[in-house]
Amino acid sequence: MQRMAMVIGLKPEKVEEYKRLHANAWPEILDMISKCNITNYSIFLKEPENLLFGYWEYTGEDFEADAAKMAADPKTQEWWDVCMPCQVPLDTRKEGEWWSMMEEVFHHD
Repeated sequence: MQRMAMVIGLKPEKVEEYKRLHANAWPEILDMISKCNITNYSIFLKEPENLLFGYWEYTGEDFEADAAKMAADPKTQEWWDVCMPCQVPLDTRKEGEWWSMMEEVFHHD
């Protein structure tokens, strides 16, 4: 199991919409997340900075392949089309990233 985290900004005028979307996440999206070996997935919001922090545990063997599977899914693409206009990627993100991946520097069970 690999713990993974990421961060992105959220447009202030989109905070309530984003909360509503995720309070009623589409079943097909939740199913695809599970099919791609992602468990214990949470998104946290820090206001007033409007930063989103995402965390999940990856239980598969090939994250890049599972991420590609998710990205190729038409329903996931539709979900992203709804969510992405709410988000503000960090200027410091790596090439090809939307959400900026984070390095784990500490963990304690």
